[in-house]
Amino acid sequence: RPQTPRDEVLRFITDLQVPFDNNLAERDIRMPKLKHKVSGGFRALAGAQAFATIRSYLSTLQKQSIDIYQALVLTFQGQPPMPRLD
Repeated sequence: RPQTPRDEVLRFITDLQVPFDNNLAERDIRMPKLKHKVSGGFRALAGAQAFATIRSYLSTLQKQSIDIYQALVLTFQGQPPMPRLD
């Protein structure tokens, strides 16, 4: 068993830049799962696809440290910011 210093394991407590876990996939499906739990799902496939597209776009902006509010303002003004593809 690898020996990891305790300070490294508990770094997320003192450094807010370090996520509580490292499971991005789990965090990405949390919102759709919550939506399903609250509303019971989507009535139409088009609604589910629209939700997934919007949620994916916002998640990508957030991961790239782009201000979500400003991105939404620009989007409604017809100038949506495009996430980097790197």
